[in-house]
Parts: sequence; C-alpha cells; structure tokens
Amino acid sequence: METKYRVPALDKAHAILQLVAEEPFRLKQADLSKRLQIHKSSVFSLLHTMEGLGWLERSGDATYSIGMKLGLLGQSYYRSNSLMNRFHLEAKETKQRIGETIQLAKLDGYEVLYLAKEEAPTPVQLASNPGMRFPAHATALGKCLLAFAESGELDRYRESHPRLEALTPYTVTSHSQLAEQLETVRSQRYSLDTQECVMGFICCAAPVFGMGGIVAAAVSSSMPEHVWQEKRDLVIGEIAGLAERLSQSNYVWRNDVCVYKVRWR
Repeated sequence: METKYRVPALDKAHAILQLVAEEPFRLKQADLSKRLQIHKSSVFSLLHTMEGLGWLERSGDATYSIGMKLGLLGQSYYRSNSLMNRFHLEAKETKQRIGETIQLAKLDGYEVLYLAKEEAPTPVQLASNPGMRFPAHATALGKCLLAFAESGELDRYRESHPRLEALTPYTVTSHSQLAEQLETVRSQRYSLDTQECVMGFICCAAPVFGMGGIVAAAVSSSMPEHVWQEKRDLVIGEIAGLAERLSQSNYVWRNDVCVYKVRWR
C-alpha cells in the first residue's frame, strides 16, 4: 500500500487496538504512550474517540480492553466469511472421525493467525483459539502457508527474519533447514510440526487453495505425541482430505479472493 495515502491517526489507532487486544485490562494511557512511542496528547484523543465509538472500554482502574462494538464488527466478519462457514460444516465430520480438534488459519504478516476451530472433547488440548498467533516457521500451519507462497515472498521473509526464534529444542532455526522442510511440504501436500511449537504436541496441517491456485488458508489438528503415534495415518489422510474438499468448494472464492490471499507486511 502506498504510504502517501495512509492516515497517520488510523495507523496509531490500529496500533493501540492491537496492543490492547494482546494485553486487555493491563495498560493505561501512559503505558500505551510509552510502549507505542506516541505522544500522550495523541493517545488521549484516540482513546477518548475509540471509547466513545465503543471500540474500547475503560475499566475502573483506568486500563483498557476491546469494546463491545468492535467485538460485534469482528463477529460480522466471521459470519460473512464463507470459507469459515464451509470449514465448520466440513470439519465437524473430520473431527468426529479422528476424535481431535480441527483448526483453520491463515498468514497475517509472518505469523499464523487462527480463524476458527471445531473443538473435540479431548482431555488435553493445545491452545488455539481464534485470534491467537504463532510464528509461521514453528508451526505445521505456517509451513503449509509458506511452502506455497510465491518465491519472492519467501525471499523477503528470509531478509526480514535472519534469525528464527526457537520455541522449543525442536524448532527449526535455520533458513536452510526450513527450506528443506518446505520442499517436502510441496511434494507431499501436508506438513508436520513435531514438538516445534509446543513440547509434547504433534500437529499435522494441509493447505487450502483458492482461485488461481492461490493458497488461501490451512487446516490442522494437534494432539499429544502418544495420541499421534496411534492415529498418524488416519489424521494425515483426514486433514489432507478436508483441505482438498475446502479447496474444491466454491465457498473458498465466493467472496473477494483478496480476503484470503497471503498478505505480507
């Protein structure tokens, strides 16, 4: 996006909303000003305006949280997003067959953003609520989405992330290793995260494609390692099948395809 058309006040408001969403009921006006390096008077005006619009709520201790009006707008997005509607219809059956929770996610910048999930009543689960984020290189979902991104985007990813953060002792931390993994994902059409994101958990993911072969999203299922050993072949087949059904469905591209196209900051 050309910067000459951007509205600085909206950029600042967006930064405030994002930080408040990440740390609700913890940040006061002075904290937001300091953390975001925005002048106190600007923060005051933005907070006052967003509180009046219902985008933010101010608690008794002067900290902030996301407001009801913004929450309703977010719900409207999820209701109107036909890919997520189709996901819930299809994933219910997949969940029943494998007995595990199913997730849907996309890339937002260089992070995996969880969009939806079909939750199974299992005793131990990986936290994967809609809105949560994880580094792309450390997740099966992220590897699916990176593997089918355009080569130029991967070059920019390497330039902006010269070092890959280790979330566990098993996380891939070099771009050469990651490139090998992505090549495997391209050939087998699914990816695995073997305790790379969370110790003790294995995740299997497969890509969902939209119009023109653009990677739109990815679906996955995570489970404890001992459960994975029992269900490995079943889970791989079911997750790959779910991704294929979503890819073939008109629901993937009924809305503007740019909604689902991989976006890079």
